[in-house]
Amino acid sequence: MKKNVGKTDMIVRLVLAALAVILYFFVSKLLGIILIILALILVVTALTKTCPIWYLFRTDTLDKEKPE
Repeated sequence: MKKNVGKTDMIVRLVLAALAVILYFFVSKLLGIILIILALILVVTALTKTCPIWYLFRTDTLDKEKPE
């Protein structure tokens, strides 16, 4: 699968993952597990720069280099 997650998208995903981990300590056990799973998905998609959902919708937030 080709890369389709840009720098801004990656930062947003990592921040949301951090917030989900913080919220884990303040919610019920079931919701906490769901938040940790969501955080893991966000971190993996941010670090690999690939998002299957973006691929399905043919969306690309990756910054393209402009030829000079």
